[in-house]
Amino acid sequence: MASPSGLQSGLSRQLFEIWCSDKKNACVIPGNVVEGTLAKTIINEPKEVTLMNGITASLNFADSNTKIISPKNCQSVEMYFNSEKRLAEKTPEVGETVSGLLVKKAFAYQIMAPDDLHVFSQLSTENISQRITIAYTGAFGVLEHRLKQILESVESLPDEESKGPAFRVHERLTVKYESEKHISLHWRSDPISDMVSDSVVALVLNISRDIPKVVVESEEATKTEEENNKKAEKVIHALLVSLFGDVKFGENGKLVISVDGNVAHLDKQSGNVESENEGLKKERVRVAFQRIQNVV
Repeated sequence: MASPSGLQSGLSRQLFEIWCSDKKNACVIPGNVVEGTLAKTIINEPKEVTLMNGITASLNFADSNTKIISPKNCQSVEMYFNSEKRLAEKTPEVGETVSGLLVKKAFAYQIMAPDDLHVFSQLSTENISQRITIAYTGAFGVLEHRLKQILESVESLPDEESKGPAFRVHERLTVKYESEKHISLHWRSDPISDMVSDSVVALVLNISRDIPKVVVESEEATKTEEENNKKAEKVIHALLVSLFGDVKFGENGKLVISVDGNVAHLDKQSGNVESENEGLKKERVRVAFQRIQNVV
């Protein structure tokens, strides 16, 4: 609010010089303007103005938003400021979940979309790209095949795009062939992508460490079916632990799997899963166990 309206001096002039380069701010001139004053200059929407210290500052007008209103005495004037916040584009219904970032400034709280953080606050967001190299001496095609048996989305990438054999997991993680002894994983860090990368790393390490041991030992001597089953159970248990974390042996040879406070009982013989949580029962434990069995 310019007072005096000419913006020639005073606190309003000082604030104008601090805020004028940011298009999020607005300048209200409550009065007549005279030729030769700063207020008269900015009404014509110049690209830059000269500050009191002689330095030139650029002005960012938001699509010719200058409005001139000449009200009568005692007539009220209403001014509307359009919000560009993404979460404010649609009014949420009662009971609808609103997801965003909760930002505290002074004693006020605001919830905003991550993309609006740098616009409506002095905070900014950055992307972190991560890369890890893992020792792997097996065939790269075998690794891709086994991951396809366990994970839902594994797609090969053209050599022109990846500059060598590579495939993408769940459209978040890229696995590349580096040499005969190493592969590399590349992903942009976020909670879901980090979990996908942890799962792939655990699977690669198990493929490199556990499964070759079973093959070598089986070549050295013919093992009984019972011994082979025990080795397979160990591999299955290790892979389930890498996927779900808390996996314990229960009664009657069943496995007790705990995920986010939900418990599932897995019958290793039939593959049946018992759980009060249908999503955990059908979509996660059962599908994972079937794919691990196919690999083993």
